[in-house]
Amino acid sequence: MTDTLPAPFIFHQGTQPLLLSMPHTGTHVPPALAARLGPQARQVPDTDWHMERLYAFARDMGVSTLAATHSRYVIDLNRPPDDSSLYPGQSVTGLCPVDSFDEQPLYAHGDTPDAAEIAARRDAIWVPYHAQLRAELERIRARHGVAMLWDAHSIRSVLPRFFAGRLPDLNLGTADGKSCDPALEQELLAIARSAPGHTAVLNGRFKGGYITRHYGQPAQRVHAVQLEMTQCSYMQEALPFDYLPAVAAGVQPLLRRMFEAMLAFASVAARAVP
Repeated sequence: MTDTLPAPFIFHQGTQPLLLSMPHTGTHVPPALAARLGPQARQVPDTDWHMERLYAFARDMGVSTLAATHSRYVIDLNRPPDDSSLYPGQSVTGLCPVDSFDEQPLYAHGDTPDAAEIAARRDAIWVPYHAQLRAELERIRARHGVAMLWDAHSIRSVLPRFFAGRLPDLNLGTADGKSCDPALEQELLAIARSAPGHTAVLNGRFKGGYITRHYGQPAQRVHAVQLEMTQCSYMQEALPFDYLPAVAAGVQPLLRRMFEAMLAFASVAARAVP
């Protein structure tokens, strides 16, 4: 894979011990690959749309941000590099997906990527993103004594392939309590459940993807949380996938409160570091 413009990620270094990761907000598909996709796939409908805008407050808080530029149809940054399933026995999309969330083929003529192409995409995009993520967590931990990671996602509220009925609005995932301190996850859940007009769950259908599970190591002073949010909480779920500022305003203060809780936890945890 030679066409990797733009760069694999956009990174901003903050001053606080919190990194915001947005691995599915990218929309770029290299032209040669786009030519192989069907018309619907070229619209990249399974994007986590407008994450940077929804979390625009993070930079003002001093939070570091890392955002993908390439579509998850090129490569999924929240999947293991060996493409092992995050949810064995359940329907999932892969490292280099071949179908959409609606189970429609992405490749118009069936010319799906082979092992060599997948490896090239991994080296060009997946590896740099994770190298930056890892380096920033290590920098934060070295400077502050503890590192906090928030992995931000969004999804349509109704997707029969992945879950029955309507998904709760705020889906916190901590790998069943393995990726962060139990007191922190309970505080975040309490904040999420306090949101008027929104529903919340902890470690329900979405328990955290590769990023949360791999980097969340509380014993090593790295605490990771994933939030999978219904897109109707801040945007249109169908074309043209517009951001809805008035709707988003109802959830942004809640997100900010959860970030404040992450930072408050980090402050206490840092004082406990020998």
